[in-house]
Amino acid sequence: MINTSTNSAIDNLYWQEREVAQAADPADDRLSQADFFRLLTQQLNMQDPTKPVENDQMIAQMTNFTMAEGITQMSEEFRQFAASMTSNQALQASSLVGQKVLIPSDVSYLSEKRPIDGVISLPQTGEDVTLRIKDEAGAVVHTIDLGNLPQGQHTFSWDGVLPDGTRVPNGDYIVEASGRIGGTSEALPALTYGYVESVSMGGERGVILNLESIGRVDLKDVIQITSGGA
Repeated sequence: MINTSTNSAIDNLYWQEREVAQAADPADDRLSQADFFRLLTQQLNMQDPTKPVENDQMIAQMTNFTMAEGITQMSEEFRQFAASMTSNQALQASSLVGQKVLIPSDVSYLSEKRPIDGVISLPQTGEDVTLRIKDEAGAVVHTIDLGNLPQGQHTFSWDGVLPDGTRVPNGDYIVEASGRIGGTSEALPALTYGYVESVSMGGERGVILNLESIGRVDLKDVIQITSGGA
């Protein structure tokens, strides 16, 4: 024989407990605002009548829950924003494929359609500025006399053709520059251009450019972007 309670207060409490125990979605283990108020109602029903919960304690509980819920929503919005920014960044970076970029490197790739070109930066007026092109073994294959140059940045270009009309093989070449600054011979910074073959997302590194022959370069290290040309 099944005993049935005739105490309406006990029955109400029993059904309230069952209602609290049933989650709207078993796969969702997060507490919603409705869950919080059900728990709060249950707490009020179960409290000791001789030691009721103080108003300030209830307010503190509600405030803490509201703050936690707000932080959770803010975190989700930040995740969505980050995902959107990554998508937009990837879309913009894809337009760099085929473009020519100036990078802080003295290595440049030479081919029939793409010369070695770059920029020499002078902190002040330079005299007898000389550009030396070296192969991968470090041997000088060509020298360019640029003469006296004023302070600033100056472009250079070499198509790989030697004075006797022959042409050096395709490949990577090292560019070195020197000149007299204030009467003292000094090495000068030479920057070179590279061509973007592809773009990839590097996580914490951000956008990474894969340059022809040269390799991977962070977008943040690129000094200048120009049209790819030929």
